[in-house]
Amino acid sequence: MEQLTKRKIIILLLVTGTVVLLDQISKAFILQALPLYENIEIIPGFFNITHIHNPGGAFGIFASMSSELRHFFFIGVALVALGIVLYFYISTPPSHPFLATGFALILGGAIGNLIDRIRFGQVVDFLDFFIDQWHYPAFNVADSAITIGISIFIFHILFKKLPVA
Repeated sequence: MEQLTKRKIIILLLVTGTVVLLDQISKAFILQALPLYENIEIIPGFFNITHIHNPGGAFGIFASMSSELRHFFFIGVALVALGIVLYFYISTPPSHPFLATGFALILGGAIGNLIDRIRFGQVVDFLDFFIDQWHYPAFNVADSAITIGISIFIFHILFKKLPVA
């Protein structure tokens, strides 16, 4: 396992902290400025800011589960995922700073959504993309960071020949 150097700690804190901060600020703004289920058209026929709450996971999965069970399930899964991603971050060689940044993005996103789960029992989403009848589920800054981080991880697995721990 690689060392957790001062440089890696700084990158982890900066990237993860920035994601959590941007995520929570944007969600606080939406909670204050836009009533639930209201939307603001940004790009007609393509993008709205829409205030919704997602009690489930990605794409609303497990949303129909009882609220108490769902609450503990998602908090537990998030904590396990945080531990695994932190292990991958620490294990990433210094020669792969882009990959380390990807893991830090995932951590920041997971923490941002975990804060919502603890505070509200659900996640605040507001970025709403659609084209004609095709409608992508609304998401938030934390979800975006997780997606970008996972994309970086997949890129490294496919093209950088980085061994998976």
